[in-house]
Amino acid sequence: MTAVRTGPEVAARVAAEQLRALPGDPEPLACDIDWAGPVERELPDEQAVQAACGIMHVHGRAAGRPRRLGVDYAGTLAGVLAAQGVLAASLARARGARLTSVRTSVAEAALLSVQQYLAVATTDDDWVETWQAGGRPPFTSRDGVRFELEVLHAEGWLRFWAELGADSGAVADGWWPFQQRFATAAANLPEPLHRALREVDYRTVASVAAFTGVSVLPVRDDPAPPAEVPACAFRALPGTARFAERRGAAPLDGIVVVESTRRIQGPLVGHLLRMLGAEVIRVEPPGGDAMRGVPPMSGDCSARFRALNDGKRIVELDVKSPSGRRELCELVADADAFVHNWAPGKAAQLALDAEDLARVSPGLVYAWSSGWEPLRWPEPPVGTDFLVQAHSGLAAAVQPADEPSAPSLMTLTDVLGGAVSAMGVLAALLHRQRTGEGVRVDSSLFSSAGVVPRSPRRPVLDQPVRTSDGYAVLSGTDPERLAAVLGTAPDSIPERLRQRPSGFWAAELSAAEAVVTPVCTDLRELAADPRFAAALGRDTHAFPLAPWEFS
Repeated sequence: MTAVRTGPEVAARVAAEQLRALPGDPEPLACDIDWAGPVERELPDEQAVQAACGIMHVHGRAAGRPRRLGVDYAGTLAGVLAAQGVLAASLARARGARLTSVRTSVAEAALLSVQQYLAVATTDDDWVETWQAGGRPPFTSRDGVRFELEVLHAEGWLRFWAELGADSGAVADGWWPFQQRFATAAANLPEPLHRALREVDYRTVASVAAFTGVSVLPVRDDPAPPAEVPACAFRALPGTARFAERRGAAPLDGIVVVESTRRIQGPLVGHLLRMLGAEVIRVEPPGGDAMRGVPPMSGDCSARFRALNDGKRIVELDVKSPSGRRELCELVADADAFVHNWAPGKAAQLALDAEDLARVSPGLVYAWSSGWEPLRWPEPPVGTDFLVQAHSGLAAAVQPADEPSAPSLMTLTDVLGGAVSAMGVLAALLHRQRTGEGVRVDSSLFSSAGVVPRSPRRPVLDQPVRTSDGYAVLSGTDPERLAAVLGTAPDSIPERLRQRPSGFWAAELSAAEAVVTPVCTDLRELAADPRFAAALGRDTHAFPLAPWEFS
């Protein structure tokens, strides 16, 4: 039985729960999770990690100031990474390696969660990313329903607003910030768009959305997940693998993964498996993935794209053509796993579903990362991050109790969904190593949202406090003791803290056993901070290093 030895309670609980639920029978390894890991800062809790590692900054962009997530997101992701490490080490042991322990940290998980934003902020490109706070979804209808809206193509966007009679100039101005909210974590939409939706009932909105190919969903105010859904579902595939024992320096050395993925969730699966030592072959359409050219550039490729796809071997082929499908089957025949996040039904339409590829590669691990599995909809909405946050209750859980529910515009379920899928692939590879049996692994943005521990009630959150040079969070002391040290009344603490810089208070309040953590408000400064040097690498942009240590 793996012993999860840790200070962060949420991370330990998530790791233990996932390891109990997954197949593969992990080895009895020691698993250590701490708060800071290689980051040379005192980080005593979740809010300090969120402050120091950029999460508060990214989550708060839409509001124009740093904001705390109302869930232990970094701790949850650290628990999934810990489970991944245990599974990878167990697989390596089953293949002849001598590993006995794995270690990760909440800070490294936090850095992984902001890696795309970090890449954009630190690229050598002269292009400057801009965003504006305010004006963001959710929208509100005339009958008071708060809802999220999703459309992936400009044609649908134009038709939807035209049917509602919205101002055409506002429609044109709103498309770019709406489309870019996944990249910037902000979406300052023109007020006329919000006004157009406030003038009609939600039933009309839903009818127009269905007619124009747009997805809308109400934002749930209940923070609890709507259903008990496992993070990953596993199903045996026909055939038995034939493989020789392979061993190497990295846990997944010699493992070959083929991926056909896009956006964030799918590419992150291969990215994590590559960091664990697998060879990842990325299948892209002829001419390459269109995301490669999206600015800002890092060298000759998009910084956002590189954040998730560096180090993969690229093969261009058209899976819609018979010859392209044959080439893909040839790649999979020599692989251990195949990963995709295609739209529902596309794999079957292409004759590239799990049973199809299992005939090509007996013992294959086949992983599908979707939006909504295992939910079934008569007319399924688009499976994207913010709709999933809205429907899963995560949008309620991340916001404080005294504010309306709203998804974070930081891509929470995209990142966690990719991490959960990679965890499922590792469990399936371990099961395959022990039995030779192929496995299909299904996971989704929705199933990953359920991994996040939540209170049955929305929390009242302590948000960062202003200091004279920015923002800070305080850990480890109560208001009465803090007020005594400051020589003021408890309700005057915020005004007192405004009078001095964060660094001053970090030294001054140690007498009250308070840990003062300045809030990162510039990812470039984070990347240049020598205290983060052991956790970050640098090419033409900064990037998180592999978040595990094996011994």
